[in-house]
Amino acid sequence: MHREPLLTLLRQYEPTDATEKEMTQVTLDFVQRHPDCFDRSLLIGHITGSAWIVSPDRERVLLIHHRKLDRWLQPGGHADGDPDVAAVALREAQEETGLTSLKLVEDQKQNPSIFDVDVHTIPARGEVPEHLHYDIRFLLEADPEEPFGFSEEIKNISWLTLLDVNNLDSSESILRMCRKIYH
Repeated sequence: MHREPLLTLLRQYEPTDATEKEMTQVTLDFVQRHPDCFDRSLLIGHITGSAWIVSPDRERVLLIHHRKLDRWLQPGGHADGDPDVAAVALREAQEETGLTSLKLVEDQKQNPSIFDVDVHTIPARGEVPEHLHYDIRFLLEADPEEPFGFSEEIKNISWLTLLDVNNLDSSESILRMCRKIYH
């Protein structure tokens, strides 16, 4: 798999705090060491792509209630061999929400840029051992008036304000992305 585009994005990315800086470096090291980093068959961990979806006015964020994990999260999923992690994030967001108005927020040169980096543990499930997701997150916009058409993986989906997200007892990872939008 061609890792150079992701390595370039990771090297260009400027984390917002010490925790995210450490996770970005860990992710960079992981991608450099593992040519198969985009394949979920790499059982120690793999690259995933996520979408932090906001309304055009940046007043609301779209979160899904993931059925298996029983938590409110941003849409996202496995790269499954695709090294274009921005495309993975967009595809997963479309599959999980049914939204067609999704668009990637790009930098001034019309290139995708990383919005957030997170490394988190996924618990063992069946034959798959506990492993890490090296999650590369991209900022997307969508029309909050568009109806949802969510997948079987999703228990619920909702546009939420920052206060709503704080009331969900969200992880630091989710709250960090909120701070990036709302501060």
